[in-house]
Amino acid sequence: MTSHDDAHARRAVEAVWRDESARIVSALTRHTGDFAWAEDLAQEALVEALAAWPGSGIPDNPGAWLMSVAKRRAIDVWRRRERMSQREPLFVSEALVAEAIDSVPDDADPDRIDDDVLRLVFVACHPVLPAQARLALTLRTVAGLTTEQIARALLVTVPTVQQRIVRAKRTLAAEGVPFEVPDRAERPARLASVLQVIYLLFTEGYSAAEGEGVIRPDVAREAVRLGRQLAALMPPEPEIWSLIALMEFQSSRFAARIDTDGLPVTLEDQDRRRWDRSAIARGLEAMEHADASNRGLGYYGLQAAIARCHAVAPSFGETDWEQILRLYDALVSLAPSAVVRLNRAVALSMARGPEPALAVVDALEPELSGFRPLPAVRAELLERLGRTDAAAAAFLAAAELPGNAAETEALRRRARALGRL
Repeated sequence: MTSHDDAHARRAVEAVWRDESARIVSALTRHTGDFAWAEDLAQEALVEALAAWPGSGIPDNPGAWLMSVAKRRAIDVWRRRERMSQREPLFVSEALVAEAIDSVPDDADPDRIDDDVLRLVFVACHPVLPAQARLALTLRTVAGLTTEQIARALLVTVPTVQQRIVRAKRTLAAEGVPFEVPDRAERPARLASVLQVIYLLFTEGYSAAEGEGVIRPDVAREAVRLGRQLAALMPPEPEIWSLIALMEFQSSRFAARIDTDGLPVTLEDQDRRRWDRSAIARGLEAMEHADASNRGLGYYGLQAAIARCHAVAPSFGETDWEQILRLYDALVSLAPSAVVRLNRAVALSMARGPEPALAVVDALEPELSGFRPLPAVRAELLERLGRTDAAAAAFLAAAELPGNAAETEALRRRARALGRL
């Protein structure tokens, strides 16, 4: 066994965990009835893979291999507890059932969704957990993010994320939270958290926090699928349809977002002929569903309206930046986070020029220290103002912060183009 084999196996295990963790943990939770134990089983299977794969090779279906190992460990525990006679028949029969469905039949019961991953989202978003704990736990189990990635997404420290996840699992176990989609009366209390984690899951697919590539389309597609499953459960809710629209509009750009070297392409430089017009059409249709409620634009509705402005603009130069700025003004009033204000600064720079936007960005420095988009936006504004040395330094500063490798290289190229490096 060589160090190369070990490294290759570790990369494979990490990739499988990112792509399959939600389905593995959710299926194991259904089988065992114990969320915390299900995740422990999945983690034990990962450890076994790290030991076995360098010698035996990576299996053709690594996700199924991990699931098989985890189930076998569960059966061993049940045998030791002398409970196998009661649980094994159910376990074996359920193992033959597909782990998730991709759509809901037209005649389906609107109060029933046979989707393990959506159940897992609802469990992790249970009201017994604090809001930030719900986010951390769901991003870990559904998105398969590391604690470091979650810490960056939530702008907190790694130990804080670890503590939230441990406490959340203990609370769920102590409260005996069932592995199920709640009934109609309980759904509204969890809706905001469920929407938030689905969007953060999509965001990880749209702009990967780590790794070699800029985008993870499979993760983004899973977020859209979960959004549509949620809409099937709660069809009148405009924010669900708004989130679907937002994700469809943003995913329409996937083919144009990376160049032949795998590096990110800015919105201004994207070839709009490569945008997915069918995704844009689906986004517009979802917006119509949201508008039909006549309840105005909420948090996701405002973001979807901004994304729609980009989607329907014939070119970057013809984008209605004044309308986008007005929408951001409304979004800042509704949700005045530092990240929203940073995005508004970009719109401000396009509508009114880079100078007033730079003052806003500089004022956000204390709140967004260590957040890569901040120095990246600052660099672009400085470049537009002709301050090339300062712009190059800002591009390099952004490249030094955590993020995916493709973005890092793109930022360094921008610095080199301005005469640095």
